[in-house]
Amino acid sequence: MPAIICHSALEAVALIQSGETLWTHSMGATPRILLDALAQHALTKDNLTLLQLHTEGAESLSHPSLQGHLRHRCFFGGLPTRALLQSGDADYVPIFLSEVPKLFRSGEQKIDTAIIQVSPPDKHGMCSLGISVEATLAACQVAGKIIAHINPQMPRTHGDGFIHIDRFAAVYEESAALPIHSFGTGDAVSLAIGKNVAQLVRDGDCLQMGIGAIPDAVLSCLTDHKDLGVHTELFSDGILQLVEKGVINNSKKRFYPGKLVTGFALGSQKLYDYVDDNPAVIFMDIEQVNDTSIIRKNPNVMAINSALQVDLSGQVCADSIGTKIYSGVGGQMDFIRGAGLSEGGRSVIALPSTAAGGTISRIASVLSPGAGVVTTRAHVHYIVTEYGAANLRGRSLRERAQALIAIAHPEFREQLSRDAFDVWGLRL
Repeated sequence: MPAIICHSALEAVALIQSGETLWTHSMGATPRILLDALAQHALTKDNLTLLQLHTEGAESLSHPSLQGHLRHRCFFGGLPTRALLQSGDADYVPIFLSEVPKLFRSGEQKIDTAIIQVSPPDKHGMCSLGISVEATLAACQVAGKIIAHINPQMPRTHGDGFIHIDRFAAVYEESAALPIHSFGTGDAVSLAIGKNVAQLVRDGDCLQMGIGAIPDAVLSCLTDHKDLGVHTELFSDGILQLVEKGVINNSKKRFYPGKLVTGFALGSQKLYDYVDDNPAVIFMDIEQVNDTSIIRKNPNVMAINSALQVDLSGQVCADSIGTKIYSGVGGQMDFIRGAGLSEGGRSVIALPSTAAGGTISRIASVLSPGAGVVTTRAHVHYIVTEYGAANLRGRSLRERAQALIAIAHPEFREQLSRDAFDVWGLRL
């Protein structure tokens, strides 16, 4: 049955009925125009549930007036949902990113409607999920109906993210700019962390990293490296700069050699132009990108991730500040485990030594009550701050405490040393 051609976004989302469970395309492909219309339409409905990862520009759906009409169910929190999660007005589902598509395909999580943003159809009627395949491909495969914003500015990307226009129940077409994230090396602390991490990267490594000041700083410090590869959740401008310099050529990879593999892209218009119809960049289903059995196929995987807090035993909290949900489990453990299983693989947790303007040490004697352990102390490898790198692999609790205190902010080292004995019974 051909899709209903709609003259407004509100007309497109009018197909959604009370009680439905919805999925929204996420990251840079967040269908903001349709979601803004949904914020209006939802006021006429009850008990809608919106499943999502990190969304960009979807603040309209967080308005207090929507309570009772629409509730967020988040596999990863972000700016539009963080306050709702922390006040108990939205639900957080801790889950590895690689398992979100499995949740859909197994039927454990039903989806009535998928709301997506795609490129215009090609001559075969195929639309592309563009810069964000992540779990949206799986959602579309199981959804009862799909509502699509066809955006001429959405890149047509190679890989898994193709859907025939006949699968859509309704379409609305409008040209709209995609969200832009600027690339920068950040402040002095981020740059110092970047330099410390870059020293651990070897020629020929296969990289995974996220977005933000620290990953950007790491990438800016890799310009003298050779033959790097990329198999990552997220493709950003820092990676693009190294591709242009020839530093990243993917020549040493065994899974898609010569190709850059990613699940989604977020960055500048230049980045979006680069991935458009570029067969050198493969956008894959996140169940495949983050599968440890696939990650480990590449030798020398170097997984670089961040955290909010690390305790003296090496436990890593990355999704909450105490009991307050901040982000999500995401793919950190997928890649840390995949890197650990890779021949010559390593992983890094990189974070500033302090928070709250230098008043709190991120390296803590114990994690804050309720803090989420995303990476266990058995999985952790390197912890890096602006003061250096601590290698925890194969180290005892006493050796870990010594190494972590050495890279903590100097103002907190004495107290941490006392806590190592008073709290842990460790004689350093």
